[in-house]
Amino acid sequence: MTAMNPTAARGWGTDDDQASPAAVLTALEDDACRLILEATADDALTATEISERCDIPMSTAYRKVEMLAEADLVDERVRINTTGKHATEYRTSFDDVVVSIADGGLEVEIATAEGDADAGAGASFATADD
Repeated sequence: MTAMNPTAARGWGTDDDQASPAAVLTALEDDACRLILEATADDALTATEISERCDIPMSTAYRKVEMLAEADLVDERVRINTTGKHATEYRTSFDDVVVSIADGGLEVEIATAEGDADAGAGASFATADD
């Protein structure tokens, strides 16, 4: 039996920490990252489940979910098992990514669904040189 703790996220980031546009675009460009985003769009999955569902090695699954987490494209949560063996699970954290050029720089906006209790209103960040 498992339960999910929606408030337990790994890492020490804050709302003020935002991924760079380059990190977002690099993650979206990667084939394995896109497979993981598709697999975790509807279901939160552990790295083992991602590895099996996406047919990628475990080491690749861990590397790619870390890349996606750093780009703010997946949420990390702890899946609590009654057996005492807990696992980190990952789920796609956005509905849309909008890339535009504004004020001479690249701008990336990550939008989440309105009305989703766990989702924020979205994040927007820009860079002049990325």
